[in-house]
Amino acid sequence: MENFISTLSIVVSSALIYAAPLIFTALGGTFSERSGIVNVGLEGIMVMGAFSSIVFNLSMGDVFGNWTPWVGLLVGGGIGLIFSLIHAVATVNLRANHIVSGTVINMLAPALAIFLTRVLYEGRGQTDFIKFNFGKSNIPLLEHIPILGDIFFKGTSAAAFVAILIAVLAWYILFKSRFGLRLRSVGEHPQAADTLGINVYLMRYAGVMISGFLGGIGGAVAAQSISLNFSVSTIAGQGFIALAAMIFGKWNPLGAMGAAIFFGFAQSLSVIGSYIPIIKDVPPVALQISPYILTIIVLVAFIGKSQGPAANGETYIKSK
Repeated sequence: MENFISTLSIVVSSALIYAAPLIFTALGGTFSERSGIVNVGLEGIMVMGAFSSIVFNLSMGDVFGNWTPWVGLLVGGGIGLIFSLIHAVATVNLRANHIVSGTVINMLAPALAIFLTRVLYEGRGQTDFIKFNFGKSNIPLLEHIPILGDIFFKGTSAAAFVAILIAVLAWYILFKSRFGLRLRSVGEHPQAADTLGINVYLMRYAGVMISGFLGGIGGAVAAQSISLNFSVSTIAGQGFIALAAMIFGKWNPLGAMGAAIFFGFAQSLSVIGSYIPIIKDVPPVALQISPYILTIIVLVAFIGKSQGPAANGETYIKSK
């Protein structure tokens, strides 16, 4: 029994570590698409969040100490928000195709981040490793719950539990607040929302900027809890996996969170596979590609059945 609890604890802890960046980013995608703006540029936004958080961590670690990773989340989120304005201006004001604009961001961000890395770190293609990172934490009070405390709340990811709380808050904002009602209305029927006095452009800007902030935080979490430095491989497909989680979760924050945890578990298999008797003999390469295979399967199986916001991806032109 003790071995089983220990193994389950390792599985849950690892799954939450890999799920945390996906939860934040999937929530960001949910806000953007609920406003009617498709944001496939979340991958690029995660890259900028990861890069900026690591640079901040390395520069200011001695000042903030153990709080550095948490402040780094805000820095990554702020840079992600600023970067998302490119997408907002292109899609809302310039009426560019949403997919094309997002693709440009995905191409621009890695090139810009690696260029700045080489400028800042003597021509190297990656940064130094950070000293202050998220690591594993115990959740106060909850860690003392018999059995469940050992499995879920000891040696786990504090950032993941923050992401879960934000997912609950995001659900409340989207479905129980005036702001959420207005945001969803411009994603469903912007003309009707406009006639009721809702500023469609402003709400769409808000949706994209929230997605940039949360996507930047997602990148910061990935960099400061998994890779612990920044290089071209720090963010490698997580943004697209988060988009799949958003679709799998049917544009609902709680559904997106659950899907992100599932994909996080799939990502962690290459690390914890040797601890799970059923899959310990599976070749490591197969476990490493499993998240991407699952993403394709989920998209093929569910994308036709999931109905997103009615005006999602449509350019709105205000009538006189």
